[in-house]
Amino acid sequence: MRESTRPRRLAPGARVAIVAPSGPVPDERLQGGLDLLRGWGLDPFVMPHVRGRHERFAYLAGSDADRAADLQAAWCDPSVDAVICARGGYGVQRMVDLLDWSALRAAGPKVFVGFSDITALHEAFATRMGLVTLHGPMAAGVDFLKNEKAREHLRATLFAPETTQVITGSGGTLVPGRARGVTLGGCVSLLAADLGTPHARAGARGGLLMLEDVEEERYRLDRILTQLLRAGWLDGVAGVVLGSWLGCGPYEELRALFADRLGGLGVPVAEEFGFGHGEGALTIPFGVTAELDTETRTLTLDRPALA
Repeated sequence: MRESTRPRRLAPGARVAIVAPSGPVPDERLQGGLDLLRGWGLDPFVMPHVRGRHERFAYLAGSDADRAADLQAAWCDPSVDAVICARGGYGVQRMVDLLDWSALRAAGPKVFVGFSDITALHEAFATRMGLVTLHGPMAAGVDFLKNEKAREHLRATLFAPETTQVITGSGGTLVPGRARGVTLGGCVSLLAADLGTPHARAGARGGLLMLEDVEEERYRLDRILTQLLRAGWLDGVAGVVLGSWLGCGPYEELRALFADRLGGLGVPVAEEFGFGHGEGALTIPFGVTAELDTETRTLTLDRPALA
């Protein structure tokens, strides 16, 4: 697994497009996020369909074509330095194959931020563009609006990425050890759902796999991990880092499942590292070479996430 292309870091005055590739966005949260971004000296603006809602499926922020058009237009606008998702939810899988990836590649690298359902776009940007992306808080997300730790870690990553080159987790160790590899991952349910789709990643071989999810019962997580194992997707993975599991049940029960499903891989596994849907989530760059050390609870990037 090779390291991806790093976009340029942001500077005051950078133009930032807000998109909603998945679910509908509460307007008051969107306004709060825009105000915070302006407070950072950025120039954020909202793409036309961000406030939309699908006429039949209320869980989607507008039609698949409209959501894809927003992302396409934002990325291909030469004045835009970064594209930040407004929220997750569900819907990326419905629109991702409507994007013109040749045009996106021609437009060059930009900063891209999101998590949750946006996992499917992280994977697409990795496999179709070879681009470093940021798994972090979104513009209308509760953590971005209300949690200073999450907000400031994202801000530092965007403006001064050398200051976040060592990411220190808050949890413990499931399987001790050190490992090197290229970071990837996101919501484990979305990674499993991507199997067999056009341009899907063949597997996590040589990678440091970051996994988290939200509101998945333990038996569902068992099924998801088992599917990844049976498909050979976890063969050769260098290490695993577990994030938050909000609404997935008591952690001790989940821990037993992770030990059962991941312990046999024979690689280091860190747990409760502090990224994902949990409060104060860290921003994790995907597509960069890093070293995981479970003893120090650190993920050390070889180079800053952004150039």
